[in-house]
Amino acid sequence: MAEEDQIKYFTIEEVKIHNGKDDSRVWFIYKDIVYDVTDYLDDHPGGGDLITEYAGKDATKAFDDFGHSSDAKKQLKKYKIGEIVEEQRKGKKKAEVRTVPPEKPETRSCISIITCGLCR
Repeated sequence: MAEEDQIKYFTIEEVKIHNGKDDSRVWFIYKDIVYDVTDYLDDHPGGGDLITEYAGKDATKAFDDFGHSSDAKKQLKKYKIGEIVEEQRKGKKKAEVRTVPPEKPETRSCISIITCGLCR
């Protein structure tokens, strides 16, 4: 089975449930990926409260603004449980729409028709 087939997809509403209050699990979203960081709360260098502040939410801006190291980002990978469904992704690229002018049909002016007729 391909790795893509094993990916679980969650809606934002499903993630919101896992906020440490309504549910004992603590999930957050980082760059459209869903992480269950419940087991990491006690190990977080800044304390678990910093994480629970974003429980059930998109923590992308806060995570990046804090300036986490590349090691922190690598460590985060082991807590990945899935991804946000395609239609709710913030990083979703919108299709570029280009308008193409219609092809111009070949036209002849009245003068060119008359001139062509005279040249024969």
